[in-house]
Amino acid sequence: GYDPYPEILARGGDRCKIIRDPMAASEGAHLVTTDVWASMGQEDEQKARESAFEGFCVTQEFMHVADTDALFMHCLPAHRGEEVSAEVIDGSQSVVWDQAENRMHAQKALIEFLMQ
Repeated sequence: GYDPYPEILARGGDRCKIIRDPMAASEGAHLVTTDVWASMGQEDEQKARESAFEGFCVTQEFMHVADTDALFMHCLPAHRGEEVSAEVIDGSQSVVWDQAENRMHAQKALIEFLMQ
């Protein structure tokens, strides 16, 4: 029930595939990323999503099988211990704060463009 829309996958052709085992998906990955399991407005789905995503919390074990130079990203805010362990999001491979800063500058540029 949480797969990408088929028409979006179809546009990617053979470049897109769904890997349902998070450990297998992490193997050799250059980037490991996640998001909150229930976003604002989805609070009533929290328990169902926790059940559906059990085993998908990004832990150090996932990062150990990823590429040695792999980065971890999250669009924030994050729930430590839910979708990502504290040791990963606060670890040396995490670039979440750089990611947030880059997003801020992109949004500032968009505001400047729209104000002209």
